[in-house]
Amino acid sequence: MIYTATITTASLRVRASRIIAGLLLQGISDTSWKEAIITDNVLQMDSPESIRCIAGLLRVRMEPLGKGIWQMIRDGDREQAAQATFAGAVKNSRFLGDFMNLALREQRVLFAKKLEYGMWNDYIAGCRGCDPDMPHWSHAIGTRLRSAVFSMLAEVGYIRDTRSLLLQNVFVDTQLATVLRDRGETYVLRCMEVTE
Repeated sequence: MIYTATITTASLRVRASRIIAGLLLQGISDTSWKEAIITDNVLQMDSPESIRCIAGLLRVRMEPLGKGIWQMIRDGDREQAAQATFAGAVKNSRFLGDFMNLALREQRVLFAKKLEYGMWNDYIAGCRGCDPDMPHWSHAIGTRLRSAVFSMLAEVGYIRDTRSLLLQNVFVDTQLATVLRDRGETYVLRCMEVTE
């Protein structure tokens, strides 16, 4: 199965990602991880189940990116941290990456000024054509997926906001692009450079 709905678990969450990146940079053990996340509640969340779920997903998004990108997430300015966090989300979710690489790229080629909700249904149908094992999501799951993806696009700047859906140009941070290229993350970089 290529496409999953795991992206609905957590939006970009740059503030929480900075904390997770800091823990990864410390190279802490699994025991220390659990202590920091659950006991110390470093993410400052109410529900222990939410804490475990979100911290786990953010960790899975970031771990494959390596220390250079973890440092950008932890120490970078808002734009660099958001883009580096987004790179982790794209790497972790083929659904998000292909939306950028296929659907958003097509909108740019067509000189579209904004995203349209109808294109979302077309994208999901296209995904199903590429991945026959993709689950048949309910309307509610499809709406949550759209909301999660559009929210991330707004947070990183690809769209002005989730209400207008107006497209904007995003130029990938030079340092981030270099690290992604050096790590062989050409798919992630291609997805992120869709508006350049």
